[in-house]
Amino acid sequence: MISPLGAAQPMKFVWLIFFLLLSADLLAQEKSAVKYAISRGGSAAYESPVSVIKELRLLEKYKLNGEVVSVSGSSKQIEALLDGRSHFSQTDSAAPVAAFLRGADLVLVAGALNKFPWSIATQSSIHEPADLIGKKIGIANFGGQQELSIWLILKEWNIPASAVHIVPSGDAVNRLVGLSTKALDAAVLAPPDTFTAAKMGLPILANLAEMKTALPLDVVATRRSLFEKNRDAVKRLLRAFVEAVHVAKTNRSKMIAVLQKQLREDDPIAAAGVYEYHAVQFSFPPRIDREGLRLAAQLIAEKIGPAKHLSEIDRLVDESILDEFEKEGFFKSLR
Repeated sequence: MISPLGAAQPMKFVWLIFFLLLSADLLAQEKSAVKYAISRGGSAAYESPVSVIKELRLLEKYKLNGEVVSVSGSSKQIEALLDGRSHFSQTDSAAPVAAFLRGADLVLVAGALNKFPWSIATQSSIHEPADLIGKKIGIANFGGQQELSIWLILKEWNIPASAVHIVPSGDAVNRLVGLSTKALDAAVLAPPDTFTAAKMGLPILANLAEMKTALPLDVVATRRSLFEKNRDAVKRLLRAFVEAVHVAKTNRSKMIAVLQKQLREDDPIAAAGVYEYHAVQFSFPPRIDREGLRLAAQLIAEKIGPAKHLSEIDRLVDESILDEFEKEGFFKSLR
């Protein structure tokens, strides 16, 4: 005859299993309830990987509960990242580098561009770089990659940065207006705005993608604390980002549709021109040029003053998840 005590032991085991399963289920529900915000700064064509993520529903494909949100300006994007209003940011490298040099808890996990996607459009009276001396060059704003790109191209041309007037002029539409009214002598633009400049009879002095040096652009930033505590979410986001970069680089038909919507461009031929200009510039796999990052850090440190973290700038990058993708064959599976 089985004693009551003996009969109770199997029941205790069953209840233990039940509570363990229930706890695991509740934990999974809690994790899935977190909605990750992926911020983007604008709608320029070189920022199209996040548009691809949104339009092709890649977050759903890789089972990440998230949404794409707009946060104007790279500095504001980093602020939103650091105060928890967003979890990931597709931004230029200047703002996260500046924040890191000041001690911010940040990490860069991927980068879609290691070239400047802009050109310098000018008034017809400007024929060579030396003609820019004393002239006004319009950029989006101070503190971003457009300003750094002007510093670098002037250095290549042996023109002191102090010899020109860099003018924060807002978005590309404002810069085009500045050129048309001659309030600006030159401006930094990218397709399709360079196409508009050509129609206005404004020459292109230089294509910055052809510069000898460039800095990482269009990087994915997150808080290091989030990276360490929820690596699975970061990995899911990066799967979506990597596939989006591959589409942006190789899938002409899908990208023309995405760019038409992103740029509000009715003409598929114009969208095709934008695709062809940018596709060759994207990096796949989307790794960050470390030499370019160090150069960015040096330039920014010169501007913001002594930066105690300058010697540790390589710590800003962690591509260990991309390394895992390499070993797992994820990159090859997309080709």
